[in-house]
Amino acid sequence: MGVKELPLLDQPAQAMAGGTCCTPLVLEPLPEADAAVLSERFAALGDPVRLRLVSLLANAEAGAVCVCDLTEPVERSQGTVSHHLKVLSKAGLVVSEKRGRNMWYSIVPSALESLRAALATR
Repeated sequence: MGVKELPLLDQPAQAMAGGTCCTPLVLEPLPEADAAVLSERFAALGDPVRLRLVSLLANAEAGAVCVCDLTEPVERSQGTVSHHLKVLSKAGLVVSEKRGRNMWYSIVPSALESLRAALATR
């Protein structure tokens, strides 16, 4: 097979005169403080188990789920699930509440919204 050549497109007059040829993607970059928070949240979601836990919590009908009820769906020990939930909590994605001897976790809707908004077109 031979190499197929693509046709050259006409260059805009502005580009030929030394101006920019592309429209900027955003008017201003994401503020540094926002980028730091979002980076930590996205990093926390970088583990498949944590991503599954967030999915479970985000779709919990009762709003909060006992840590003991999260072990079976992700096939991990309670200690491992607790560790992952601690990482998610530190990133601000989930909150916990002690009820008796058990910890109950729920999602922070505004944290998920901030991640969605960061990925949406501006």
